[in-house]
Amino acid sequence: MKRGFTMTELLVTVGIVIALAGVSFPIVNGMRERAHQASCVNQLRGLGAGLEGYLADNGDFFPDLKMGRKSHVGGGNVLEEILLPYVGGPEDFECPADHEHFDQSGSSYFWNHHASGRRKSTVIMFGSDSTETQIPLIHDKEAFHGDEDGTNFLFMDLSAGKDLNFVVETE
Repeated sequence: MKRGFTMTELLVTVGIVIALAGVSFPIVNGMRERAHQASCVNQLRGLGAGLEGYLADNGDFFPDLKMGRKSHVGGGNVLEEILLPYVGGPEDFECPADHEHFDQSGSSYFWNHHASGRRKSTVIMFGSDSTETQIPLIHDKEAFHGDEDGTNFLFMDLSAGKDLNFVVETE
């Protein structure tokens, strides 16, 4: 004997499916965001490897760069031009979570202009010197990875992550 679904059973089934979808979408979005952040950290590590190549070729002096540019028009001497020969290609300057800056300027990242033209051993930022390994060198142009703590950094020791924690000493 065949038995069909009643309207109540059908509504309960549809309700369960909607509830499961409502729970799974935030989980999937969170997983996607964490994947983008991990990919961005890897991008920054690749830029760090390129920067090491540049330092080796230039007597341990950082390139004399502008912080960044707003558009492709004009303004050479920026990170994405100087490090391009030391990385795989222009796509290495694109954060996977950036849907605006890379298209406009060719890079998702800013350069710490306090390091520009300086020998690696003489970089100082806010009273911390280059023996402090947590001085940021390259960072996201925006908090692409969620909240205000969603900015990734490449640090002086070429580690990468979102935790910005260097100490400023006062006298």
